[in-house]
Amino acid sequence: MVSISEKPAPGDGQHILVIAGDPEIAELLSTTLELAGYLVVVAGSGTEALTRLGGFRFDLVVLDLTLPDLDVLARRHRVTGERPAVLFLAPADSLGMLLSAMGRVGQDYVTTPFRVSEVLIRVQVLLRGWSPARQLRVLSYGDLALDDSICEARRGQRPLDLTPAEYRLLRHLLVNSGKVLSKEQIARHVWGEYRGGNAIEQLVSRLRRKVNQERPALIHTRRGFGYWLGGSTP
Repeated sequence: MVSISEKPAPGDGQHILVIAGDPEIAELLSTTLELAGYLVVVAGSGTEALTRLGGFRFDLVVLDLTLPDLDVLARRHRVTGERPAVLFLAPADSLGMLLSAMGRVGQDYVTTPFRVSEVLIRVQVLLRGWSPARQLRVLSYGDLALDDSICEARRGQRPLDLTPAEYRLLRHLLVNSGKVLSKEQIARHVWGEYRGGNAIEQLVSRLRRKVNQERPALIHTRRGFGYWLGGSTP
């Protein structure tokens, strides 16, 4: 049995996938969890969630059961298996169906509309003894690799000398590769608050100079929308 002193503290490097079709709910959950210290990726559909789950092993999935294409996940058995741990967001009228389907270790639920404080507590409890992704800390895209265990990034054999803010930005872009991230999304992830566009532009520019020395260029601008990482137009 794991003692309390051995359990990971909130935000101790755990990776969470939030699957929610409502953008407001997704934004509330991702912002709250990121400010609590967790590393968060958002998927707005079952199809997008399968892509995220196929490319990285998360410690926890927060799953809104009102997702329109929930059956896509159910058919592929990606979220309902033993790993990762799952926190369900369940309308009160769906509890009967949910409770009859639950029973595995690493599953819990909160009813909607939820209180943010309750979500944080449930996440904390689920993650205490459940952290499969802690053994997999290297993210990569082509010859770009980021190792969370030593906070180091490389492009091929060349180490990237990144500041903490640049590292957080690169990681956010890498986890969301192929997806355009707005300046506000980036600012809230990097600093926990929104900052003016110039601050984001300068940060992205510094990181781009370090990453894009080799070809192909990996960090791109979608003018008027934001920034993305990848080898082709998203």
